[in-house]
Amino acid sequence: MSTLTFEKQPSRHIPDKLSTPAGRILGSWEALLVAVAIAIFIANSFASPHFLDPWNLSDATYNFTEKAMIAFAMTLLIISGEIDLSVAAIIALASTAMGAAVQAGFQTPALVGIGLGVGLLCGAFNGFLVARIGLPSIVVTIGTMSLFRGIAQIVLGDQAYGGYPASFAWFGQGYMSDFSWWPTLPGFEVVTFEMVAFVVFALIFGILLHRTAFGRRIYAIGNNAFAAQFSGIPVQRTKFMLFLMTGLMSGFAAVCLTSRLGSTRHTIAAGWELEVVTMAVLGGVSILGGSGTIPGVVLAAIVMGLVTFGLGLLNVPGIVMSIFIGLLLILVIALPIVIRRIRSGAAA
Repeated sequence: MSTLTFEKQPSRHIPDKLSTPAGRILGSWEALLVAVAIAIFIANSFASPHFLDPWNLSDATYNFTEKAMIAFAMTLLIISGEIDLSVAAIIALASTAMGAAVQAGFQTPALVGIGLGVGLLCGAFNGFLVARIGLPSIVVTIGTMSLFRGIAQIVLGDQAYGGYPASFAWFGQGYMSDFSWWPTLPGFEVVTFEMVAFVVFALIFGILLHRTAFGRRIYAIGNNAFAAQFSGIPVQRTKFMLFLMTGLMSGFAAVCLTSRLGSTRHTIAAGWELEVVTMAVLGGVSILGGSGTIPGVVLAAIVMGLVTFGLGLLNVPGIVMSIFIGLLLILVIALPIVIRRIRSGAAA
């Protein structure tokens, strides 16, 4: 009887293109944002001959710096599984408090302290209701969004506060070249205080999230708060601190924005909560919590700033920009879900 013999074929191994550090970087969401930012920058330079002017580029930073500084704190909060939709209303209330202080004769140091203090108190109030009482953050912050802005509207009505000291204007309109110790290299004279603050806070929050035990606690809470609690992580205290940070950064943004505008109305920063959340989500932060990076949020802020500034140079109405931001938010939330379903279907 003859027997059939089968020769064993050598198995083929298909290498993972993303297994190397360079491959992981090129295949990351941050790499995609870099490519998008470069493409938008090139498109804007062709769309308007004024875009590449150094002073125009300096002005372009105002489109994202104030919102991005809030987005850094919001990123940590969303990663932990919570959200704060009252940040724009905190700005309105802090700005109103600073305006009232000006009418009472307070000067710049006191105004800055009042703005930061009001932001911190509002964050503490949100944190107490969410972390201590246990209420859902989205419900709480929708309520405080109306509460804080409502107080500002009651105080101001249809009026506006003005008359801020000249020294106060530096926070939102000043350049670092005003300081003798700032480098006098070509191009450095157009660097604004807000841009420097943006870079400093990006480094601070980046180190806090990615290089400390506190940051690891945030990721653990966002992935499974119940398991984190049994692992000895102080979940409620950590979330309370995150709300404090978000309120404090909103207060700082209120100082910068009020300084830049030179006046206070109850409608100040209206709609900013949408843009702040969009920056975080566009930067790769999961709206469900548990994942996200500060570098991604930095790149997302730059992308949104370039887009809005480019549209502004083309005289596109503000309502179109609002429509764009809304569509962008829907897209970046829906895209991971769609990709996940496609991959699940392909695997099945």
